[in-house]
Amino acid sequence: MVDGEEAARLAGVLSAEARVRILLLLKERALCVGALAQRLGISSAAVSQHLRVLRDAGLVEPDKRGNFVHYRVNAKKLAKCRRVMDWLLSAE
Repeated sequence: MVDGEEAARLAGVLSAEARVRILLLLKERALCVGALAQRLGISSAAVSQHLRVLRDAGLVEPDKRGNFVHYRVNAKKLAKCRRVMDWLLSAE
């Protein structure tokens, strides 16, 4: 069941363009902070802050690979996100 609080929280998470762009990149493949920063043209610190918000929402997951942490989307949570947005934006 979807409620307004959950929809509002998700909308807040997705309200930053950089976070949406991070999700789009991570849907293609897992990437580390440095690679995301380079592709987005923003600092690694900014990417880390956006990833923290996405991690707290459960939309991305870390994957430690040697000295680096790569991030990937959480497919189950992303599917739930889609259901929430469908619910929110449906005309019914």
